[in-house]
Amino acid sequence: MFPKLRQLGFNILALHHAEAIVTHDMPEAEHDVQSVLADLSIPITEIVSGGGGEALGTQRMRRGLAEFGWVKRNIRVRKTVRWEEDGVEDEVASISHEIDHVKKFEPNGSIFALEIEWNNKDPFFDRDLENFKRLHAEGAISVGGIITRGESLQRKLRNLLRRFADDQELDDIGALDRFGYSPTRRQRTMIEQRAERLGNFRQAWVEVFASDKFGEATTHWRKLQDRVERGVGNPCPLVLIGIPDTVVAFDYSVVSEG
Repeated sequence: MFPKLRQLGFNILALHHAEAIVTHDMPEAEHDVQSVLADLSIPITEIVSGGGGEALGTQRMRRGLAEFGWVKRNIRVRKTVRWEEDGVEDEVASISHEIDHVKKFEPNGSIFALEIEWNNKDPFFDRDLENFKRLHAEGAISVGGIITRGESLQRKLRNLLRRFADDQELDDIGALDRFGYSPTRRQRTMIEQRAERLGNFRQAWVEVFASDKFGEATTHWRKLQDRVERGVGNPCPLVLIGIPDTVVAFDYSVVSEG
């Protein structure tokens, strides 16, 4: 499953017969996801730029999936008791879950629910996996999937940032203004203190930035793998995908204004 993504270095993990389900019941799902991710490119400048809101790379993935018909759905499962004598139904339980990307595949009606967790706090994995577990138990979905930062991307992030700092000859915080990076007072203090200790502004910025924005407590492959190994989400069929470091591009021909 996902042979092209594997060749490109993506982490792929299928659990609880998910590979058989996707391959035989919804091969179009594999085509859609692979088509979107195989061409994924994230400029290093997007990783560096600050500001709130969703990452531009995530937005591109969402648009790509939407073009293939993967849409946001609020899935509600209701349990009722029907009193046959008078035809009255009483609702005894109801659960509702919003999933960012859902697609139903014919002819058997299999449903794939997919979430993208580029850079959230890692408890979001618990939420996603438990949602998939409940929805699968109720027959609302056939497979659940999560896309996140892969092992190589998380492991090599500091190297990527240092390459950027060296390429751009960043020797003070002001040099980062043109990339949209505006550190808070706390971050500025941390960078200055680390730079004084190391005698190297670039490495000080790399270490503070990586720890602060993409630290161990955020959503990345190892955190996701740890959870499924503990059985979180079991027995829902799961497809897990980790984005590799090779998607990061160092093309500075177009630099964000600001």
